[in-house]
Amino acid sequence: MAGSVTAAPVAGAHNAERMDPKRVIAFFAMVFGMFMSILDIQIVSASLAEIQAGLGAGSEEVSWVQTSYLIAEVIMIPLSGALARIVSTRVMFSVSAAGFTLASALAATATSIDQMIVYRALQGFIGGGMIPSVFAAAFTIFPPSKRNVVSPIIGLVATLAPTVGPTIGGYISHAMSWHWLFLINVIPGIIVTAVTWRLIDFDKPDWSLFKKFDWWGLASMALFLGTLEYVLEEGNNKDWFSDEHIVIGTVIMLVGGLIFFYRVFKVDFPVVDLRAFANRNFAFGSLFSFIMGVGLYGLTYLYPLYLGRIRGYDSLMIGETMFVSGAAMFMTAPVAGMLSSKLDPRVMMMMGFAGFALGTYMMTGITADWDFYELLVPQILRGCSLMICMVPINNIALGTLPPDRIKNASGLFNLTRNLGGAVGLAIINTVLTQRTDEHYARLSEHVSWSNRSALDWLNSVGANYDSYGLDGSVTAIKKLSGIVTQQSWLLSFMDVFMGLTFLFAGLIVLVLMIKKPAAAAPAGSGH
Repeated sequence: MAGSVTAAPVAGAHNAERMDPKRVIAFFAMVFGMFMSILDIQIVSASLAEIQAGLGAGSEEVSWVQTSYLIAEVIMIPLSGALARIVSTRVMFSVSAAGFTLASALAATATSIDQMIVYRALQGFIGGGMIPSVFAAAFTIFPPSKRNVVSPIIGLVATLAPTVGPTIGGYISHAMSWHWLFLINVIPGIIVTAVTWRLIDFDKPDWSLFKKFDWWGLASMALFLGTLEYVLEEGNNKDWFSDEHIVIGTVIMLVGGLIFFYRVFKVDFPVVDLRAFANRNFAFGSLFSFIMGVGLYGLTYLYPLYLGRIRGYDSLMIGETMFVSGAAMFMTAPVAGMLSSKLDPRVMMMMGFAGFALGTYMMTGITADWDFYELLVPQILRGCSLMICMVPINNIALGTLPPDRIKNASGLFNLTRNLGGAVGLAIINTVLTQRTDEHYARLSEHVSWSNRSALDWLNSVGANYDSYGLDGSVTAIKKLSGIVTQQSWLLSFMDVFMGLTFLFAGLIVLVLMIKKPAAAAPAGSGH
């Protein structure tokens, strides 16, 4: 008996080293499905104006095209671990891919903003199940010796999709209509569904768990994460707690959170297993993933905002400028893979965080004239640093967990990145709004009737407009107000970039606190 027990893992290890082609094809189909799901957030964000015009929606309403997707996705990501254990990865992933494809086709047929919001919520909820499954599969079906190939692939997809989204979205909505932002998912979605249904054979379903499923836990988690995402997304636009919807959302979030955390530690089979955080490396990896979410989604938001607001670029021009980061990531992925097999992951993370901090520090010198070439080096630094960070973060967080913990832990790990993005964007938006108002007030104090230079400027510009038969003094004051507004925007951008620089510089210090990661847990260990 003992001999057979020891022989099985050896045989399994031998087969795993050989890497079954079926599993490799299935894994790449899963990766492509995950790419579509993550890409869909940013591809639409670049073209909200076109969707708004197409559906005749107001600016308040159209923001829900994004918000509904994010709220639904953030609920599904942690839930997917429990579902995969009940129905198996094969059923979980292929049904997610099929549902995402169908919801994409429905979104393309939407004729009103209400329909679009419902279809987008469906798309986000069903598509969210694909993301953690890929991370779980990468760390269960491939042996540790293949991690330096597999980890850069999932790291690249998870970071590249949000980065190139604005570029692809800009091209599609310019070349065709906004409907194609959704229709583009249909054919690849059908292929991914067929391939994954046919080839995934990583695990078996465990239907007995369904009887123990914690429905109260699911409801409280949905309330907690859904309202958290809503409050973070909408808070700044509604001036936070001066809006009653935000106050109600916060109360629901707190109540939902209390019930959710109580259930997690009380029931036999919780919706989300938080015990993975007892693993120190997983806890640190999740913290780094959260802050990488701030950097990844924060900068994907800030660069287009600067280019649109200050430079007046349209979505296509923004996409072309932003392409650099995606190209840098793509080129760095194989290098990050090679480095991960040679360097201590802590050294790699410090290199990545330092590069990221340097890139954001360079952006603190931003002016209204910065263009493609001035943004080139900061964007390259951002792309390369993201990849150099993500590979060791993935390995540290998931590489040392036993296989039976990985499904749940993968959902939690991916959730931290999304929540990091949501928290980061809420803070960035709030800081931009408040600092812009403060800078505008300060600059306005200097541009007063007692300022000789300002008066000379007003007189000369006013005289110029008078000569064209226009009301020179009114036009000149409007122009001056525009300049002050633009400069206050720029100063607030500088403040945010400086804040991000300190954040990533601080992470370098935090890395020193991590122990060198141990080898992966053996397949048999359950704790």
